[in-house]
Amino acid sequence: MDGSAHNRVVLVTGGARRIGAAIVRRLHAGGWRVAIHCNRSHGAADALAAALNTARPDSAAVFAADLRATAELDTFVARVHARFGRLDALVNNASVYYSTPLATLTEAAFEELTGINLKAPLFLTRACLPHFGSGAAVVNVLDALALRARRHYVAYGAAKAALWTATEILAVELAPEVRVNGVAPGHHIAWEEREPLSAEDQAAAPERVPLQRLGTPEEVADAVGFLLSPQAAFLNGAVIPVDGGLRLL
Repeated sequence: MDGSAHNRVVLVTGGARRIGAAIVRRLHAGGWRVAIHCNRSHGAADALAAALNTARPDSAAVFAADLRATAELDTFVARVHARFGRLDALVNNASVYYSTPLATLTEAAFEELTGINLKAPLFLTRACLPHFGSGAAVVNVLDALALRARRHYVAYGAAKAALWTATEILAVELAPEVRVNGVAPGHHIAWEEREPLSAEDQAAAPERVPLQRLGTPEEVADAVGFLLSPQAAFLNGAVIPVDGGLRLL
């Protein structure tokens, strides 16, 4: 256990499954107490919290919320703080990803993609500020290709690119009380369930990555863990790409 993290509390959004669950497990293994946010994945969140509490009693709890309901975020964060008695870090991991060609882009899809990928992290960060103690930190999970033009992903790409810029702006605006950094996975980390790749595309995917393999959720989680560690105490406004070099092609 990292003694420096002992008793500290982190809120991880979208923490029930895939990359979010890997982040929760990584931080918990480092000594953090974890508030696991979920929206629909109640069963997976409860199972994860139960396993972590078995390993270390009273170290994890589940909090359900629709993060797009910004008027409710102050109450949501207050519940987390009341449960643990403190709040030291926020990981904005919750995300939604699917293509939206402009010709077929609906207002509902635009609101969902920008609401989860941009609006929610901004307003949730603001809701956390009154509860943060000294040395607080925020990590935003971005996208290694957010600043690249990808056909048919105008709403998702615009939201993630804006969150990248917001990460840098907030690093300046919230300093020195709060550090704000980002981790940017490549899209060959965890297959998106709403648009699953065919077996053929999955087999060919590593060939498009300079390191010639797929990344893992655990590698993203390790980068998040580093940014929340004392070793990253002078990192602010940094974005760590975890993409095997995909962004360079």
